[in-house]
Amino acid sequence: MLKIFNTLTKKKEKFIPINAGKIKIYVCGVTVYDLCHLGHARTFIVFDSVIRYLRHCGYQVDYVRNITDIDDKIIKRAYENNETTEQLTNRMIQEMHLDFDALNILRPNYEPKVTEHIDIIIKFICLLISKKHAYTAPNGDIMFSVETMHNYGVLSNKENPPKIHDNILKIPNIKKNPMDFVLWKKTTSYNNKPGEPCWSSPWGLGRPGWHIECSAMNYSIFGNQIDIHGGGSDLIFPHHDNEIAQSVCAHETSYANIWMHSGLLLLNYEKMSKSLNNFFTIRDILKHYDPETIRFFLMSAHYRSQLKYNDNNLKNAQTSLKRLYIALRDTNPTIQPNGGDNEGEYFISKFISKMNDDFNTPEAYSVLFDIAHRLNNLKIKGHSPLAQGMAATLKYLANIIGLLHQNPEIFLKKITLKNNTNRHFEKIQKLIQCREVARKNNQWELADSIRKKLTVMGITLEDGPTGITKWHFK
Repeated sequence: MLKIFNTLTKKKEKFIPINAGKIKIYVCGVTVYDLCHLGHARTFIVFDSVIRYLRHCGYQVDYVRNITDIDDKIIKRAYENNETTEQLTNRMIQEMHLDFDALNILRPNYEPKVTEHIDIIIKFICLLISKKHAYTAPNGDIMFSVETMHNYGVLSNKENPPKIHDNILKIPNIKKNPMDFVLWKKTTSYNNKPGEPCWSSPWGLGRPGWHIECSAMNYSIFGNQIDIHGGGSDLIFPHHDNEIAQSVCAHETSYANIWMHSGLLLLNYEKMSKSLNNFFTIRDILKHYDPETIRFFLMSAHYRSQLKYNDNNLKNAQTSLKRLYIALRDTNPTIQPNGGDNEGEYFISKFISKMNDDFNTPEAYSVLFDIAHRLNNLKIKGHSPLAQGMAATLKYLANIIGLLHQNPEIFLKKITLKNNTNRHFEKIQKLIQCREVARKNNQWELADSIRKKLTVMGITLEDGPTGITKWHFK
């Protein structure tokens, strides 16, 4: 029986879907104003492994991961780039998909954008107003009244309400309660930002606040109630507390049966975050590590635990993954899993029991390494049929969580090449810079010879229309 830790009840619960055999899951997605960083990857690889496992268990999973494509940060960045918000967000969505595809993150069934659901958001706000859960502030914004929600803050801990930020307390004339939050930002000559999009509403031109978008889009796709709602633990308050308040007050249901939250990725003992300027983009790390190594690393701690990023931890993940691929080397990938003498069934049962315990990937990893150890012993003793079956079992179980999908020989050669190349990173950068200078000076033969030299080193160059050259490993 699958058990999942519910952030709402603070305990593991037996998972029973609302409708037998079917699961509705919504995970808060990315605000698309820049390239995704490794903290994003941690969250969405966690939920990718959850989705994969639930589907392996035979559930029909409808997975929604929204896109926030209107936001203060988006407006600011678009203005700085001298482009429209739509141009910026469309470009960043494409880049997000490139990064997530590289990390073998399955795409959701639905990927709704805020700007495509404005009418639904407006209707949702109207419903809250009609039920007296929202009001018009003196500046024309529509605010949610937290005093109308009897247990506001239930997710973060209703007995110890979250600390109110000092900046919130400085605007008492706008809000009836300092904890009230905006549902609709009215556009005025005083607060309109350059290039800010706006939409017509019963309250004048404006745009939605952040929290309302997920409640409205979730309802439009799934209805009043879903099985699982997920996201990073930094969203528990205020975003998910506010989602609960909006949805419960609008429809008088419990909204989500299970709340799941992934632990933060830490860099220098702080969460990896663009707002803190404390991050590495996925694109940055992919220059140095194989995508599967990154995926393995990000699942190496239990999903609810914090995970510390540093180069040594990634190198350890690479070494561990290499051990699994070495075990698979010289085996037939087409053999069906069995392992012989019921060993395969034993390992499969053990792996499933670990995943059924709140998706415990570190413990599931330990099963994979036990199989690899047994496989190596069988190969040494020359028990080829048993070894082939054990190899198939290893690959079968790892595939459930999105690992060991590559040809072992290709993976091991690629790792060796990339490790050698990483030691010469500064040389690569210098060669690329020399080539760019040569191109600017129309020294095409020199530029071509440098490209060929980089190709031999396993580097592929992409010359952009702006003159900026990107590079990656073959």
